[in-house]
Amino acid sequence: MLTLQLEQSKKYNRLINVLAITIPVVVAVLLGIRQKVDLGHWTTYLPHINAVINSITAFLLLVGLYFIKQKNVSAHRTTMLMAFILGFVFLVSYVLYHLSNESTPFGGQGVIRPIYYFLLISHIVLSVVVVWFVLRAVYFALSGQITRHKAVVKWAYPIWLYVSITGVIVYFMIAPYYQH
Repeated sequence: MLTLQLEQSKKYNRLINVLAITIPVVVAVLLGIRQKVDLGHWTTYLPHINAVINSITAFLLLVGLYFIKQKNVSAHRTTMLMAFILGFVFLVSYVLYHLSNESTPFGGQGVIRPIYYFLLISHIVLSVVVVWFVLRAVYFALSGQITRHKAVVKWAYPIWLYVSITGVIVYFMIAPYYQH
């Protein structure tokens, strides 16, 4: 039985590693496509929806932390799975927007400009990094490997929360420059 578990663990670990590399690469390739696909005007609303998704995700992450501190594992699991699902919805929405719309240049000047780019770059870099941690955290939790789950969450949680919050901040900083 231990061998079967070990083989299954290796299989899932391999899958997580492949996804953690493939997802950012595919997103980067899709973002790099110069020819935009006309999916309709509705896609111009996606950044606003993404900001809402990031806000809800940040809220769910905080609520999930509260639940686990209260030892309410069931509520914690539900809350964190909702945050995970929202992360997937965000990813799809983000790709659809950038597949069909040009990137919006930041128009801010002065001291706000380097602040914006620091937040944007750290947000992007950490959003790539967090994929691996979150996938592992979810796998360990769902497979009952709670000790390993806790070890990964020490990294996943603060990075994921930072990415969710900075996503909203970056949105509010660039929102005045969106053209509809």
